[in-house]
Amino acid sequence: MNRSQYDSDITTWSPQGRIHQIEYAMEAVKQGSASIGLKSKTHVVVAAVKRPSSQLGMHQNKIFKIDEHMGIAIAGLAADARVLCKYMRSECINHNFVFESPMQLERLVLQVADKSQVHTQRYGRRPYGVGLLVAGYDQTGAHLYETCPSGNYYEYKAVAIGARGQSAKTYLERHFDSFSDATLDELIKHALLALRETVQATSENDALSSKNVSIGVVGKGERFHVLEGASLQPFLDTIDTVEETAASGMEITP
Repeated sequence: MNRSQYDSDITTWSPQGRIHQIEYAMEAVKQGSASIGLKSKTHVVVAAVKRPSSQLGMHQNKIFKIDEHMGIAIAGLAADARVLCKYMRSECINHNFVFESPMQLERLVLQVADKSQVHTQRYGRRPYGVGLLVAGYDQTGAHLYETCPSGNYYEYKAVAIGARGQSAKTYLERHFDSFSDATLDELIKHALLALRETVQATSENDALSSKNVSIGVVGKGERFHVLEGASLQPFLDTIDTVEETAASGMEITP
């Protein structure tokens, strides 16, 4: 049977037990520019490559603040991400108003996953074409979650999504044992080194720089904030030093 017979709407199963529109939405996440996240016992860091729509366009934001204690990094359709971001902010505001306390990350992530799942079973809708990395610190500690267009969600010590995300995952898998006790500066350096694996630096404009990279940080006693531009440059200079040292044959720990 032709595949196109089973991908015209979200409610049709293929004979192989697949829903093709969900797979297409997952592919949209893989086509987006890379985002990564990693955590220690006290902090969570997310990092993203900002890709302009054209040479004449500005870089699109990939990291958004949700509440004082959490934020997200995205890969996929930015328009869908804005809808989910607005929903998450509204839920946090409502929770603060009713309970006078910050919303737990897992509860909010579950609600986002449920919202995404509804779009996989109702006729006339389509799945959200975006993956989220939700980073935050609440009463239960530091957390890093990934949500998928399928409605699934997962908690990670470190994860990468988006284009060439597997290259970043390979780096994270080699070093994740050291993340638990790492300082914030060390986490940021690891994040940048992992993110660099996703970039094909065929020219100087493609390399990581303070213009095309954003870092989101949150942790114990530290509100969620974004590092960009001049505040990020010292960390980029540090990983350049690491690269030069490695090239000279000396091993250095970030």
